[in-house]
Amino acid sequence: MAQANVIKASARPASGKGAARAVRRTGNVPAVVYGGDEGTTDTIQIDANDLFIMIKRGRFLSTVFNIDVGGRTLRAIPRDVQLDPVKDFPLHVDFQRIGADNRVRVGVPVRFINEALSPGLKRGGVLNVVRHEVEVWCPADKIPDHFEIDLTGLAIGRSVHISAVALPEGVKPTIADRDFTIATIAGTGGKDEEETPAAGAAAPAGDAAKGAAAPAAKAAASAAPAAKEAPKGKK
Repeated sequence: MAQANVIKASARPASGKGAARAVRRTGNVPAVVYGGDEGTTDTIQIDANDLFIMIKRGRFLSTVFNIDVGGRTLRAIPRDVQLDPVKDFPLHVDFQRIGADNRVRVGVPVRFINEALSPGLKRGGVLNVVRHEVEVWCPADKIPDHFEIDLTGLAIGRSVHISAVALPEGVKPTIADRDFTIATIAGTGGKDEEETPAAGAAAPAGDAAKGAAAPAAKAAASAAPAAKEAPKGKK
């Protein structure tokens, strides 16, 4: 399970675009923490380098953080990160405040195991991943690291659905009305490639003989009228 991490932050009294630009000039990233029972919004700033490292570590948007703001702890999960379109550096972060008993909506990545035990992949099939992560509702303190999917025994044309994934207690997919597909084993042409008899196989001997005799009979029939019409010689 994902563990809560600590983010060091400080309060920023001002808000707005001008104030946000001023924060960035000091080497920090502006952020807000909203929601929860308090119903208030905290405007904070976080060291840009520390935040960049956390984002690059992975799973930033599905991790619960304890944000330390001058000795006051805010428990929250990131909901949106605005990145610089050129430098890919964080410009702003939105956090949602959560309580210990709150349920959150997060995307959990899927991982595949036992590829070597899949007959379809052994035959040259391709693993077509439909969903690289599954969005679920789960307790804030029990966010799964990933869902493990076993490919053992899967042939070409077979699919893996959400019903085949063992979900931890209290974890439910946000799409509850259908058994959606996570991945399929496809042939190299993108279709099922079941073995079929080769086209143009040799015909039975009897049929071959009949086929060969037909042209000969036709030739003989067309020669008969020609013989009858031949001119008769004088006596």
